[in-house]
Amino acid sequence: MKHNLKYLSILLFACFAAVSCDSFLDRQEDERLSFEKIWEQRSRTQQYFFNVMGYLPNDAISDIPGQSTTSYNTAHGASDEGDCQWNRTTYTILNNGSWNASSLPNSNYNHYYAGIRDCNIFLQNVMSCSDAAATQTELTLWYNCARWARAYYYFLLMRDFGPVFLLGDEIIDVNASLNELERPRNTWEECVNYVVSEMEWCSTRLPQSHTSSYMGLPTSGAAKAVISRLLLYSARDLFNGNTLYRGVRNPNGTQLFPQTYDAQKWVRAAQAAKAVIDEGIYSLYRDESDDPCLNYYGVFQQHWNSELIYCGGGYTSRWSIGVHTNPALQISGTAYGAWGPTQQQVDAYAMANGRYPITGYDSKGNPVIDEQSTYSSNEFAKATFQNPFLQALGASQTYFQGSWPVMYRDREPRFYVTVFWGDSYWMHGTSGFHKVSFCRGTYATSGNDWPNTGYLVNKWYDHTLDSYGAGQWGNITYPTFRLGEIYLNYIEAVLECEKYGATGENVDRSLAMQYWAELRDRSGMGAITEAYPGASIDELIELVRKERRIELAFEGHRHYDTRTWMIATTTDNGPMYGMNIQVRSSTDATADEYWQRTAYSNRVFKNNHYLFPFMQRDLDRNSQLTQNYGW
Repeated sequence: MKHNLKYLSILLFACFAAVSCDSFLDRQEDERLSFEKIWEQRSRTQQYFFNVMGYLPNDAISDIPGQSTTSYNTAHGASDEGDCQWNRTTYTILNNGSWNASSLPNSNYNHYYAGIRDCNIFLQNVMSCSDAAATQTELTLWYNCARWARAYYYFLLMRDFGPVFLLGDEIIDVNASLNELERPRNTWEECVNYVVSEMEWCSTRLPQSHTSSYMGLPTSGAAKAVISRLLLYSARDLFNGNTLYRGVRNPNGTQLFPQTYDAQKWVRAAQAAKAVIDEGIYSLYRDESDDPCLNYYGVFQQHWNSELIYCGGGYTSRWSIGVHTNPALQISGTAYGAWGPTQQQVDAYAMANGRYPITGYDSKGNPVIDEQSTYSSNEFAKATFQNPFLQALGASQTYFQGSWPVMYRDREPRFYVTVFWGDSYWMHGTSGFHKVSFCRGTYATSGNDWPNTGYLVNKWYDHTLDSYGAGQWGNITYPTFRLGEIYLNYIEAVLECEKYGATGENVDRSLAMQYWAELRDRSGMGAITEAYPGASIDELIELVRKERRIELAFEGHRHYDTRTWMIATTTDNGPMYGMNIQVRSSTDATADEYWQRTAYSNRVFKNNHYLFPFMQRDLDRNSQLTQNYGW
């Protein structure tokens, strides 16, 4: 697979990392002249722009701006998709249900409002920059990007808290009294309409792409992608007729969450996804070889490839996301590999024939198997077969072929790219191969970092480089928004429209099925209708949810999908399974007793966990702020 390093020289987000997120507003009143001088020089105005954009999360590292490790990303370890072994509050208290309004796992509430405030300051002053070196074109671009960032900060708040309060262009006075700062939350629909209208404004003014000096900034496609995801969330059960939240009202009685189900929301969601597709500049990434494993892997390997719409973090080091997914070996090198798929996620992958093998679980946690899938009920029986991902990367047969449980045989290509199982070879560079065991006492468990599930997330590590001996990690353009997601947004929305009889322009069942077929073909499978002929509309909706779980695995989606679908009380509650990592062995040997489904934790998810509570200190300071349901 070739590497496209065309844009190695950038960039802006490197500047974001270098610029402090401390606000320019942290000043005394007698510094007014200094503040006014900001707008007299291009360099200072640009620095303020970096400051404004610096509130954006680097999605390749963390969902908490300023943190240096991916282990803090709440979406990575707080759904049935994955587990993070590190004892981080961000997801530990989410999983054990011990969080409350005084102890949140991760609240960026104040952070993003600080970003919104700095955006408003910038938007009101940037066009007054008097330096002749600052061109009108450049200032306009900064203005438009800052307006996108302001709307995006609201979106990030809304996905955790639901409806929040909107400031518009208002700049909150840091010296205002508590009474002056009090304000009620806007309704969900008011928040959605505001963000959508702002992003629509940005979409007509931001360019489709940027020159190399501005790669990583939002584009018109990025604005439309935010609309697509937001309207999809808004159409789902959490924000569409959710009577569980009927009692969440402002002090004046205003209902904050819509109480009547509106099927037309699915029409808007479908149209929003279609608007991104109609940009006409994005396409599903395919490797030159068209190998299905490399087609999928390349989305995360090839910088600025044709599928990427917006990369949270821009062009950034792969170290953090790579170091947390590589196992400790009997060689030198940094390895904190403890981010792993759950057994439930492993079970979710389709077979090579396109059918999903596990349809559910019995009361003892044993899988219920679809007999048409060809999955063996004797799932831990050993057989000799090949790992097509290692084969595609150019490994010799010694490494890509082994005797493993048939659980891992004949799965779809995305499985082999994404899931690393024990007793197989970890590739680091073209000549670096080491067998890994996750039994206790082995090399991979000799330190403090090892996966609870007996699996590691495989797709974020650059297996073509040697991180152990040479310290090579590579770089990444992390796919915060990509075309594969937009296809799935469109498919889901169109199918839901059909279910509820909602119609509208660009709601096209045949086109949705075409996109679905393209997505699966990219990963070496036939159309879903070939694997499931005669599937009902309800079955197709369930199948596209499965497709989404696999295609977007470990990209931060499952956490919010289980919540907005309102299925997390089932999927994210109760025992989580992996292999029996408590079995002891030595060096790189995997004991036979390791191969058994084992519950490693019992998670807690209640109805009030669908949204974060507002912190008690914020409620104390703002009597107009209404708490979310159940807190």
